[in-house]
Amino acid sequence: MTNFLDPETVQQLFEQGIAFVSIHGLNILIALLIFVFGRMIAKRIAELTRLAMRKSNVDETLRAFLRNIIYYALLAAVIIMALGQTGLNITSFLAVLGAAGLAIGLALKDSLSNFAAGVMLIMLRFFKKGDFIKAAGETGKVTAINIFNTILTTADNRAIIVPNSSVLSGTIINITANDTRRVDLVMGIGYDDDLLKAKELLKKIVKEEPRVLAEPEPLVEVLELADSSVNFAVRPWCKTEDYWGVYYAITEKVKIVFDQEGISIPYPQTDVHLYKTDA
Repeated sequence: MTNFLDPETVQQLFEQGIAFVSIHGLNILIALLIFVFGRMIAKRIAELTRLAMRKSNVDETLRAFLRNIIYYALLAAVIIMALGQTGLNITSFLAVLGAAGLAIGLALKDSLSNFAAGVMLIMLRFFKKGDFIKAAGETGKVTAINIFNTILTTADNRAIIVPNSSVLSGTIINITANDTRRVDLVMGIGYDDDLLKAKELLKKIVKEEPRVLAEPEPLVEVLELADSSVNFAVRPWCKTEDYWGVYYAITEKVKIVFDQEGISIPYPQTDVHLYKTDA
């Protein structure tokens, strides 16, 4: 068995190495310089692009995403140029790379679907970080919009990770998109209660709530004659961040004032009438 540490073998390897360097050394050096300086230029171009987008007030997530896309695309071109300088057959290399890319694409088609959906969400800006949305059957505050998924934080502080394809394929409700919201309340009174008095009390309660906006004007009207109650539609407007505070405050105040004024708040009930008949 040949000893790989044999002096003669080492001498042959050394001579072959010297011959290889003498033939291809310059090309290898140029390829290394192309890679090093090309990488620096790619990084600089990507950073300048990011700064330009920041001056144009482009979304932060989109800036980072486009910056990375530009950088890695330029880096791929630099690597191909460097390999070409070494004398490798770039055509064969690209063919193999294309075949590998096709195989990877087929294997990761679901991930690529989420990737494409993430690009669309970032570019179209249906919602942004900090918005409270309902999408893909989930409701929560948008914590992050990533390339493959969107992270929501629920009111009870749970993190929900939703694939971007699921978000984009369904209806998206952006609850905090506008500065103001209408609070929709339904308040019922008994059929024997004074309807006009109850209506005036509801208007007074809404007017006295400091977070209710004067414009648009709050609405208090009879909504329906239900089975067990006469229902009022109470619809004040408020700032979006005050929505639940106004909702809870008015509901509590209605109960207190109606009790003080002797107006009943009925619950579902059924009247049963019994008639005697001769045997």
